[in-house]
Amino acid sequence: MSYTFTVSLDNDDRRLDRTLRSIWKNITLGEIMKAIRKGDVRVNSKRVRQPGTHIYSGDELVVPWALNESSCHPHGSWGNIKVIYHGTNVLILNKPAGILVQPDTPNGDSVISRVRAMIGSNIPAAVHRLDRNTSGVLAVALHGDSLRALEDLFRNRNVRKSYLAVVVGKAHDVIIDAPLLKDCNNNIVSVSENGLNAVTKCSCIASDGIFSLVRLELLTGRTHQARVHLAHVHNPILGDRKYGSFQANRLMKNISRPLLHAYELEFFNDLHSSLSEIEGKLFRAELPDDFINFIALRGFDFHEI
Repeated sequence: MSYTFTVSLDNDDRRLDRTLRSIWKNITLGEIMKAIRKGDVRVNSKRVRQPGTHIYSGDELVVPWALNESSCHPHGSWGNIKVIYHGTNVLILNKPAGILVQPDTPNGDSVISRVRAMIGSNIPAAVHRLDRNTSGVLAVALHGDSLRALEDLFRNRNVRKSYLAVVVGKAHDVIIDAPLLKDCNNNIVSVSENGLNAVTKCSCIASDGIFSLVRLELLTGRTHQARVHLAHVHNPILGDRKYGSFQANRLMKNISRPLLHAYELEFFNDLHSSLSEIEGKLFRAELPDDFINFIALRGFDFHEI
């Protein structure tokens, strides 16, 4: 069984072997090289046996891996990106930490680069952002109509976003209402009366007095909002090198990123027709291993529903 896809602009003028390796992370380089040299990979219907062959945007590639083996299906994953829901107009993913949502260099790796390469279209676009080291649920529009409709939803706050975080200290149930100002030159956000309105609802799930597990609902969507707001109330996110606690991060040096996870994304009713497939649905991204291991180590009682 084979799979056919069209090369996107993100992979224009790129080596064949590197392109395939960047898309099919779950297939070893040896398997990819073997398939190419056997002539099992075709470019525009022609067998290509040289791994260094350059491919270009619009080329049609055929590979000898079945669709489910490439993990491009509703219950699989693309590389290490798990697919929560794959509809006609909307894709819901569980973004891992350590990867950008959008590429920051030409042909750079990112969630959107992988989605476009797998689907063979340059239309898919993320309608909200997660920091490189934040994991969790991410919505991607697959068509122009759904992109515009989703952008309207997020712009008008007609979608509920819920996060989980491990913070330093004893956390409390609190609503953090503090305006945020972004310094674009240094990419730093701070609480300032000159900033934009920002509101975060924080609920403590479990605590041992040293660290706490909290649930956050972002009632606004400002850059670094959760990280800055939690630091503002003296409960910085563990592992946050920019806004966090130097002492706590040094103590827990095995934590390599801020323990912040976009846990739930809920869509309400009466949506645009292009979003009918996700109307009234709640999507949940399972916790990554580093998060699970830490809360288990601290004995926090949390069970995913």
